Amino acid sequence: MSTNVPHPSFLSTGVVVPSESDIVAGLWKDFQASFDGALNESLVTPQGQLIMALAAILGANNDLFLQYVNQIDPAFADGRMQDAIGRIYYLTRIAAQPTSVICTCLGAAGTLIPAGSLAQATDDTVYQSVSPATIGSGGTASVTFRAITGGPISCPAGSLNKIYRVVPGWDSITNPADGVVGRDTESRTAFETRRRASVAANARGTLDAVRGEVLAVDGVIDAYVTENATASAATIGGVSIAARSIYVCAYGGTDDDVAKAIWLKKSPGCAYTGSTTVTVTDDDSGYALPYPSYSVKFQRPTAVPIYISVSLANNAQVPSDAAMRVRDAIVAAFNGDDGGSGARIGSTVFALRFATSLAALGSWVQLVAITIGTSSSPTGTDVPININQIPTLDASHIAVALV
Repeated sequence: MSTNVPHPSFLSTGVVVPSESDIVAGLWKDFQASFDGALNESLVTPQGQLIMALAAILGANNDLFLQYVNQIDPAFADGRMQDAIGRIYYLTRIAAQPTSVICTCLGAAGTLIPAGSLAQATDDTVYQSVSPATIGSGGTASVTFRAITGGPISCPAGSLNKIYRVVPGWDSITNPADGVVGRDTESRTAFETRRRASVAANARGTLDAVRGEVLAVDGVIDAYVTENATASAATIGGVSIAARSIYVCAYGGTDDDVAKAIWLKKSPGCAYTGSTTVTVTDDDSGYALPYPSYSVKFQRPTAVPIYISVSLANNAQVPSDAAMRVRDAIVAAFNGDDGGSGARIGSTVFALRFATSLAALGSWVQLVAITIGTSSSPTGTDVPININQIPTLDASHIAVALV
């Protein structure tokens, strides 16, 4: 049976569905043809109401079809469909990431602090050490701890100060700098970014392949990979990199896992630059004991606290929880959970990056000024981050003022 209702069209640019006004026009033609053109086309008539209902049904069906078509494109896929695309690349969505913080542990020289040792912050959040560490001759050891609970939990400097489970010889703990705040379950944008990076997983030697392998390590929040292919040392992104050397800066994950990921993907004969050295044993290439081993170097980034100051025009529409809404929007944008790019190792954090997220809160947001910096009284418009640094943002570092 023929109909005057237009169908969706498959064009080179994608699927185009008819507007509901075109659907209504097509339905009237079908109805008039069935009733010899004698129908009153007023929408308040019974036939008008029926046509409007049918148009709404057809329009909703077209929208559902359009959504499904878009969901098979990695650029637009979300939720369950994005998870399915990810599985083609052997990827699964990362669960909520815990807050990670580098602590100074004090005690007797030679004391081993096992992986999984527990400490407690002033807000009662319990953290566990990522890898084993030995207290040095100076009586201190630098140990990375992660919150047992995932999600964006703040850990200001000095707040992780209590040993939760005693280890003989370990006397005290503190975090000299703010922790890297955790994140909620991996967002659509972050998952797609990681999927694109993983496409190079079958390659070896390329920077994309190394970065993709490191980002796939459990617990790694961010990573930056570059190289110096020249015959002399060079300064790149504020860091001196040795000649003919690869440089990997990774936050999160155990030292052994990160080093193994780098070694798996880098080309033979390439040197390493970094302050962390791990011995990687090649026990997967068919060798018999003793297995060959290699010293792999990489860098652990220094956390750079970011401070943001926001001034909004005071008006009658400003809600009572405006400050909380502004902070939540900025933190989401900082982490890339708003659909944009997040603040990363080696990036530049721009103040205007957060303006769009604030405007999306509603017409009550009338932005007067937004400044950013690394001190509690920021005055700048951007913060360049070296490739050995990772930017961090705590909600308490966002000042909101109505002027």
